[in-house]
Amino acid sequence: MTVRTRFAPSPTGLLHIGGARTALFNFLYSRHHGGEYLLRVEDTDRARSTEAATQVILEGLAWLGLSPDQPPVFQSTRAARHVEVAQAMLAAGRAYRCYCTPEELKAMREQAIAAGRPPRYDGRWRDRDPAEAPPGIAPAIRLRAPREGETAVDDLVQGIVRVANSELDDMIILRSDGTPTYLHAVVVDDHDMGITHVIRGDDHLTNTFRQVQIYQAMGWAPPCFAHIPLIHGADGAKLSKRHGAVSVLEFREQGFLPEALCNYLLRLGWGHGDAEVIGRDEAIGLFDLSGVGRAAARMDYAKLTHLNGIYLRAADDDRLTQEVLERLARRGGLALGSIAAARIRALMPGLKERAKTLVELADSAAFLARTVPLPMEPKAAALLSPEARIMLRDLAPALAATDFSAPALDAALRDFATAGGRKLGQVAQPLRAALTGSTMSPGIDATLAALGRDEVLARIGAAAA
Repeated sequence: MTVRTRFAPSPTGLLHIGGARTALFNFLYSRHHGGEYLLRVEDTDRARSTEAATQVILEGLAWLGLSPDQPPVFQSTRAARHVEVAQAMLAAGRAYRCYCTPEELKAMREQAIAAGRPPRYDGRWRDRDPAEAPPGIAPAIRLRAPREGETAVDDLVQGIVRVANSELDDMIILRSDGTPTYLHAVVVDDHDMGITHVIRGDDHLTNTFRQVQIYQAMGWAPPCFAHIPLIHGADGAKLSKRHGAVSVLEFREQGFLPEALCNYLLRLGWGHGDAEVIGRDEAIGLFDLSGVGRAAARMDYAKLTHLNGIYLRAADDDRLTQEVLERLARRGGLALGSIAAARIRALMPGLKERAKTLVELADSAAFLARTVPLPMEPKAAALLSPEARIMLRDLAPALAATDFSAPALDAALRDFATAGGRKLGQVAQPLRAALTGSTMSPGIDATLAALGRDEVLARIGAAAA
């Protein structure tokens, strides 16, 4: 058997972080077992589904490296097949026509609630002759669900879960306007796509009992089910905007690397020993559903940020340089030609040591693309006292006389400090302020070398003037 999983989002909004984790688990499970990972866009809610939301989902999945192995299936294109299956169930006596009016259904719900019972359909058309149907009423088609016994699911995460069939009513599979319901369409699509494992959030668990009954009515073997706990905020409440970013593309804008986010999501509800940093190939080799816990996972943004810093420090410098240039370009007001690019690339090994996100990395690199006079942070401006300005004017010739390699610059700074009876920091900190407009940067010798002789002398001159 070829393992085949699917991620099935509804394009009615952004790709939520919980959906991204579901996609990741489906991807890893299929890869671990040498199978296929598919995508189905469940766009049957035509009033709320948008093309823009679909593109956001596809873009988010592509950014995470979770694009499907085949072109996406759009559920809305399969309505005729959904109707065909419903009609087959009707012909086999596994479903029936229900002629209840909206008013009757409303009264039925109200009576059940008043009696303290769940508002279920009472089955009044289950065995009734369609000839008794009132004129002008288009029927819905309902599943003839079993009334005795129970429906059980051996869930790969939750274990065996059961529900008494008396607790389930005869669900509508085809509305009176001829459109299929969501629960029916999902079963038909999963069957036709050959899905062997349905891995999804545990908020779908109650739907599974009804869906299993549709499989049974059609004589189809149901897939294996695995319902993973949802993601909560640190306070234990359902994850929402008040906890921080929740959509995948928000995390991208906030400067997280996709591999860091995937690593974090992998460990959010799944474990393998004490390992925290797990790359994609290793995750494929390790991932199985036996490692998924049953308790809700809690989103920890500080932990994600820490992990992202680890991935930043290990990332390719050329890639990070391009990321920084793109972010700085969106800010405007900077000189982002080849000279700035070369400076950023040269200093990237030092810049990325302090940053935890791409936003922080771009902030720390921005001084390399600025022109004189530089904007000064208050602490940096305070370092440029009259005495410091005089010192910088005296320092400039000593720096200019070097070959502007980092070792030569370091030696020149140390010689200048010693000759003036100063500590190295008393020279380096005002110089750093003059060169960057701040009090933080990579090593001063590397910063000088990245800027180059002409730019250094121009910045020192502007600060000392």
